[in-house]
Amino acid sequence: MKAILFVGHGSRLPAGNDEVRNFIQQMTPSIPEEYIVETCFLEFEKPNIPTGIKNAVERGATEIYAIPIILLQAGHSKIHIPHEIDEAKVDYPNVKFTYGRPIGIHEEVIEILLSRLQQTGFAIEEEHKDTAVLLIGRGGSDADANSDFYKISRLLYERLNVATVEPAFMGVAAPLVDEGMERCSRLGAKKVIMLPYFLFTGILMERMAKMKERYEVDYPELTIELAEYFGYHDKLKNVLHDRINEAVAGEVKMNCDTCQYRINAMDFIDHHHHHDDDDHHHGHSHSHSHDHSHDHDHSHSHDHSHDHDHSHDHDHACDGHDHSHAHCHSEAKN
Repeated sequence: MKAILFVGHGSRLPAGNDEVRNFIQQMTPSIPEEYIVETCFLEFEKPNIPTGIKNAVERGATEIYAIPIILLQAGHSKIHIPHEIDEAKVDYPNVKFTYGRPIGIHEEVIEILLSRLQQTGFAIEEEHKDTAVLLIGRGGSDADANSDFYKISRLLYERLNVATVEPAFMGVAAPLVDEGMERCSRLGAKKVIMLPYFLFTGILMERMAKMKERYEVDYPELTIELAEYFGYHDKLKNVLHDRINEAVAGEVKMNCDTCQYRINAMDFIDHHHHHDDDDHHHGHSHSHSHDHSHDHDHSHSHDHSHDHDHSHDHDHACDGHDHSHAHCHSEAKN
């Protein structure tokens, strides 16, 4: 039997985890009945990834397609989730694993952002010379993720007639949201729409609401609005269906399960990701030699220099890894 294993990030805020579960429940009827559907979390919530895999296997799965519900490719999707899959390949040698890719740059993501702007009363077709959109992401130390976020902000700008679309981050990476708001003000905006680039609610969304209140005091000359995060948007379901179909068809692009660097990178990081649930603490040390011979031809050639310090509002015990690795992805991102 085949299984779809959705991997959510996990949040310290229970409501965020509930939203992930509810979203998957809404998606499940549109997934063919022959597929087992399981949901697990990278951290902060049960079940963790090993338990999610175990649940799928116990339900009879012999092929598991792991689909990360993660916005951009960074340390979690490049290293931590593939590492859990590597361990599972040893624990379940008769099970075939395929790792799908994160949401990434997708035309439906731009459509979601446009619809969230419209919900604030913003007319997409009209000119808004005095309006700035402040696109707000989580932020991290992965250059690929940060640059993809900038690309998304530009793609959004191309669809609008506004003074500017300013990308900003909640933490780790510059510019921070405070800097982005100041820039919007200095550019002459009279109205700023804070547009979250977040899937579900969580601690950072709560923090963003408080930031809006502070900005309204600090910038009395500005009209400031806070749009909704992605949430249960139908177009988000479309993106995940695309990622499932890619995995099932063996057409996954930009997938770090095939990147040799991350196996070496695991030597430099402590992957104890708060997986303190389900009695699986990753306190064991496997000396496996994984021969990743996949059926897709990855002749990649972009240079990633990652230093995953993950200080973004979680207590990752993986500070200061300096992953200098060259791998090569010749496939184009969509």
